[in-house]
Amino acid sequence: MIEINLIPDVKREYLKTRAMRNAVVSMSILIGVVVVAVAIVLGLIVAGQLVTQSIQDNTIKAEGAKLMAVEDIDKMVSIQQQLAAINGQHESKSINSRLFDVLAAINPPAPNNVTISNLRLNPEDKTISIEGSAANGYVALEVFKKTIINTKVQSKTDGEDVKVPLASDIVAGDTSFGENSDGQKVLRFSFRFTYPDELFMVSDSAVSVITPQGEIDVTDSKLGVPGSLFEAKASDIDDQEGR
Repeated sequence: MIEINLIPDVKREYLKTRAMRNAVVSMSILIGVVVVAVAIVLGLIVAGQLVTQSIQDNTIKAEGAKLMAVEDIDKMVSIQQQLAAINGQHESKSINSRLFDVLAAINPPAPNNVTISNLRLNPEDKTISIEGSAANGYVALEVFKKTIINTKVQSKTDGEDVKVPLASDIVAGDTSFGENSDGQKVLRFSFRFTYPDELFMVSDSAVSVITPQGEIDVTDSKLGVPGSLFEAKASDIDDQEGR
């Protein structure tokens, strides 16, 4: 008769299962401790942020109250804003005074010189309107227009010389004969043209007007404008005298 004792195998499986259970329980406890520790740390961080935010809010309110207590603070802030905008306004402004030097430069020499009686600058349309008179009649007017057409404005961009035409889209106006202040018969004329941005822009380098007669520096209105360039508008003469 053969007998098999199973108790040792059962006991061995029991011990293995209990060891596994103990390991799982221990791991669960460890994970629980870590989770609790992480939760505590996160809670401390959030609490610290709330405290810091509260302190900063109180500081802002206190400093704001001090600032608002300053007398005429609104005027001071306005002045600071205006001062801060000065540089931008300076860079975007136009040097319109160059126009007189340009007129002196493009006026042809005698006997085809002209006299200006009315001058209008329109920055919105970027146009210049000229009314004047010429003692040499249509010949002088044609020379004046061709001088304007062939004149260039030279400036520097990134260290390179850039030349652009002084005038574009020339629109002719009325022409008629009249008498100037000396009683001399003259041709009265008017026209307008579109000018480039470079003509009146603020520039650290020289801005020159290159005419068929030569090159003129108009950066800082260095030229003196001759009085003979401007004169009262010529008066009408009757048809018989104009024939």
